[in-house]
Amino acid sequence: MIRCLKNIFQLGVKELFSLRYDRVMMFLIVYMFSFAVFDEAKNAVVGVINAAVAIVDEDRSILSNRISDALLKPQFKSPVKIELSDIDVALDSAQYAFIIDIPPDFQADLLAGRPAIIQLNVDATVMSMAGTGTGYIQNIIMNEISTFLNADRFNGSGNSQAVKIIVRARFNPNMEPVWYQGVMSLTNNITLLAILLAGAALIREREHGTIEHLLAMPLRPIEIMLAKIWANGLVVVLAASLSLYFVVQGALAVPISGSIPLYICGMTIYLFSVTSLGIFLATLARSMPQFGLLTMLVYVVMLLLSGGNTPLESMPEELQVMMQFVPSTHFVSLAQAIIFRNAGIEIVWPSFVAIILIGAALFFAALIRFRKTVTLVHEY
Repeated sequence: MIRCLKNIFQLGVKELFSLRYDRVMMFLIVYMFSFAVFDEAKNAVVGVINAAVAIVDEDRSILSNRISDALLKPQFKSPVKIELSDIDVALDSAQYAFIIDIPPDFQADLLAGRPAIIQLNVDATVMSMAGTGTGYIQNIIMNEISTFLNADRFNGSGNSQAVKIIVRARFNPNMEPVWYQGVMSLTNNITLLAILLAGAALIREREHGTIEHLLAMPLRPIEIMLAKIWANGLVVVLAASLSLYFVVQGALAVPISGSIPLYICGMTIYLFSVTSLGIFLATLARSMPQFGLLTMLVYVVMLLLSGGNTPLESMPEELQVMMQFVPSTHFVSLAQAIIFRNAGIEIVWPSFVAIILIGAALFFAALIRFRKTVTLVHEY
């Protein structure tokens, strides 16, 4: 047992020295956990920012002017007044994402109690803001109409609303997208780097011919595999922890409500899963380009369907069940709960258990494939 642990440790140290002289990988690690996290958090558009809006004001009333003035920066650019005949041309040429058409006698119809309709034309090819922006504009118009009618009815002395909704945003009171995007970018980069480092280590051994040297030694496949897992996992843990402190908490000023040691503990367990996945993919590929393509295929699925970009609850039920067998789903849930909601181990322990079970399955699957690969190389 002691000799086995010694072999695993020494092989892991060899992996660290090999990585040290791989300048491309070292640059990738530094970039992914520093500039990539910062840039994505600051510049990735997840809401409505500087949306171009035009207004066809056929009413030219006090209320129509109030609606126009309520479309404020930074969500919307200053509204541009256009004519009714220009709507189709403006939409076809993608000059505006939203065009609001206020009909004649709109204010008079509302004051007289007659039904009135405002037409909102949306360029739905701008997918990042079409849906959200439509909701924003609807709320702005309804608020202005409600305020105007109440002021006219009571001359500012009352409010006819029977129910008043008060919204309190928790965990992110100002709804800063940088807070969320920074943490999710770090989480996604942990997944990608762990898969790449572990798998590339095995591919590198095969391409350099050093796998035959290892087979000539009294080493077992499980020792070689565990060495690659702990060495590459240690690199990602250190890089991600530094990124959490200096980039997310420091440069991006994201307040971390929960326990950082608990998050790092969950990250360590998660890395056991994804490094095993990386080795499994490396055993399926015969070259580094093939491994890169396989990694991208798997990573994109994990990125889009794990709940970091799109809430898991909004996906089809069958897909939700399938994603429960993917470790990144539980790690995203764990990371959000600990960092944003100050969740303790009594809340996130199911995610810990799920990651351990999935990691064990991935490890044994990778070990079986690795043994077959080693046997073929040895026979060759």
